[in-house]
Amino acid sequence: MVGVSDDRPPEESPANTADPTTASAPPQRLRALLVLAAVVFGLDLLTKTLAVAKLTPGEPVSIVGDFARLSLVRNPGAAFSMATGMTWLLTLVAAAVVIGVVRIGRTLRSLWWAIGLGMVLGGALGNLVDRLFRAPGPLQGHVVDFVAIGWWPVFNVADSAIVCGAILLVVLTVFGFEPNGTRVGHGKTGGASEGSAA
Repeated sequence: MVGVSDDRPPEESPANTADPTTASAPPQRLRALLVLAAVVFGLDLLTKTLAVAKLTPGEPVSIVGDFARLSLVRNPGAAFSMATGMTWLLTLVAAAVVIGVVRIGRTLRSLWWAIGLGMVLGGALGNLVDRLFRAPGPLQGHVVDFVAIGWWPVFNVADSAIVCGAILLVVLTVFGFEPNGTRVGHGKTGGASEGSAA
């Protein structure tokens, strides 16, 4: 008796029916985004804790003459002391930024977008924690700033990460790099160009 073969034609094999666009798509980058955000958040929290413990308000510590100093300031406003009378609104905005970045990150495939968004997320979390848990109270907490460079307003690690991440995202947008790993007008970036471009 002749046995019945269970072999399927090659075109019906699961290995050959995979979507070619899915197989060649860059990997998702949510993990990279979250790891970078955690590093930025941890560094921001550590430096703020040290600043509060070691610095005295009104008594700056010189690093490079009068150009670079450590100066403890409690900031009720946004980055670089802007919008000082809208602390509660800034808290809600920071929370919305965190939620938005995480939602975008779930489908993210560009490494450079992951870096930019990770910096923004880590910085937003750092300042959000200050607004939620520092005096004078929830939603109105003052952010700890301690880095003074020249005429620039006093800032912290979170502020720097937010600004640098935002600049990177603007540059990526201007040059057509998309969060999904493609580039406008260039089709799919592929694995190699993704690693070297976006």
